[in-house]
Order: sequence, then C-alpha cells, then structure tokens
Amino acid sequence: MYCPKCGSENPEGVKLCQSCSWVISGVSTVIPAEDAKTSALAITSLVLLILAPLTLCLTALPALIFGIIALVKIEKSNGRLKGRGFAIAGIAAPVVLIPVLAMLLAILMPALGKVKHLAQRMVCSTNLQGLGTAISFYSSDYDDKFPTGSKWCDLLIDNADVSQKSLVCPSALGGDRCSYVMNENAEKLGPDAPADMVLLFETSQPVWNAVGGMELLSTGNHKGEGCNVLYVDGSTEFVRTENIGTLRWTEEEPPVNIGITR
Repeated sequence: MYCPKCGSENPEGVKLCQSCSWVISGVSTVIPAEDAKTSALAITSLVLLILAPLTLCLTALPALIFGIIALVKIEKSNGRLKGRGFAIAGIAAPVVLIPVLAMLLAILMPALGKVKHLAQRMVCSTNLQGLGTAISFYSSDYDDKFPTGSKWCDLLIDNADVSQKSLVCPSALGGDRCSYVMNENAEKLGPDAPADMVLLFETSQPVWNAVGGMELLSTGNHKGEGCNVLYVDGSTEFVRTENIGTLRWTEEEPPVNIGITR
C-alpha cells in the first residue's frame, strides 16, 4: 500500500503512513503510474516485431512468445510493470504476419525451384562449352583428331586440363560420373565433320567414356524439357524435346523432326 502524500510503501491494512503519518486507510494498492517500470519483455517483444520485416518474419514467433509472457507478468504486477501496449502489439502483429509469411513461401517456392532449375541448365551448357574448347585444344595437339571415343573422358582430363566436375551436369544423379556422351560419327570424322553435327550430348545415366548415338540421348536431367548439346563447331544449345528429331548425327542432312522424347 502506497501513501498518496509521500509515495512511501506501507504494509497492507495500516491506517497511517509510517513515514509521514498521513491517513492512507482505503487507498488503492496499485503503484502510481510514474513509479511503474516498463516491462523489459514487452520492449523485447516490440523490438523483435520491428525486426520481423528485415528477417523475413523469423523474429515474429519470438515476438509473440515474449509478448504473451510480458502481458501475463504485467497483469500480475499490481501496477509495478507497464508496457501493456508493447506486449499486445508483439502478440497481435505476429498472428497476422506468420500466416502471410506462410502464404508468401507457398507462392515463392515454385518460383525459386524454377530459378534453380534454369541455373543448373546454364551450368550444364557451360560445362559442354568448356569441353568443346578442351576437345579443340586436344585436336590441335594430336594431328587434328578428336579424343578416342572409348577413352575421351580420361584423355581430356589427362591432356586438356579438364576437371572431373565439368563432366557432370548439376541436375544429374550419379555422383562424379560423366553426364555426356560423344557422338560416334563425329568421333570418326574428327574436326572435318559438319559444323552442325552433334559432338557431345546429355544422357541421364551416369557413364564414363561413353560413345553412341541418338539412342543414348536423354532429357531426364532437365525434367523432360530438353537437353544441352555441343556441336562440332564448339557452339552449345539447349534443344527442346520436340526439336530433338532435327539434330544432325551423321554427314547427311538431319531428318524431318520426329519428336523423339526420352
């Protein structure tokens, strides 16, 4: 019980203030507002709420928890603590922010997945372009011949400064095994092969020193949308599934598009 004259605290039930003898019988036991302290938990709740937009709402849940605890303690303090507004803000705002965050994540996750997929496709294309450069250097050093098909991966690693990582499409499953196959017809013809003939192409099966033709091509690394191809002239292209049938595999002109899908 506090004296309304001098503000001194007195035991419950006394009639006179022990400090100034003022009559205090029946005076409220609630601490005057000017003597109450602002709850540190309420302040923390408000600060965490303010930080929520900057942390992608990661601090919204702690703000809610601190706000609830602060509100309970304020209610039980008999006026010794204030900051009820801070605590209520810390409780109410996260209740709105958390569902909004969940909704935004549900919208953004597919978009982020698409961006990752496109980035992996670009890395795969860069891998093939680098392999094309390495094959060109190898050809210059070895009598204008492409690496022997049955050991082309090993030859490029040993003689053309190719890393094993550059032989793997980041979307492929198969660890450190190669994701690419050399066109057997281009390997036989060497640099004299038509510029638009397929030289290297993707397969979804982990391979090593693989040589073959269209039967080994796969679009599985890129969700069936298509595959990256390296041509004899060193250029690369992401060929859509519906256009795979137009690729040139031999000296002859490519056939009419037959829409191969693998």
